[in-house]
Amino acid sequence: MDSQERAERSAAAMWATDSASQNLRMVLQSIAPGSVTVTMPVQEMMLNGHRICHGGYIFTLADTAFAFACNTYNKLVVAQENTITYLSPGKEGETLTATASEVARTGRSGVYDVVVTGEDGRKVAVFRGLSRQISGQHFEETEE
Repeated sequence: MDSQERAERSAAAMWATDSASQNLRMVLQSIAPGSVTVTMPVQEMMLNGHRICHGGYIFTLADTAFAFACNTYNKLVVAQENTITYLSPGKEGETLTATASEVARTGRSGVYDVVVTGEDGRKVAVFRGLSRQISGQHFEETEE
């Protein structure tokens, strides 16, 4: 099995039980080893008192991209620490895009950056996630 197939199968296994992302109408746009792109439409229910996308939903989108990116190796990986900086508001009706990329992966630890953009290409937020591998796999695979 090549690394791309492993990434796709790992994502499919995670997506099958990811109720949170599915209920927010997120879509996995692309998957590759250590990277992923996820989109989410900003719905009326996501708006805060300023009538812009609540930061918690933007964080959830970024965290989802991070989670799928660090789980592309058929190893179970969880978040250890995350930070986010909000740069511009998400607007009702637009689709936000989160692009996650692997910065480093050593032993059981990883570092991933996520950029969330609006439809016009502006940066909405930047997110850094630190991951930690735990025991287990997404699907049965014999290590060679």
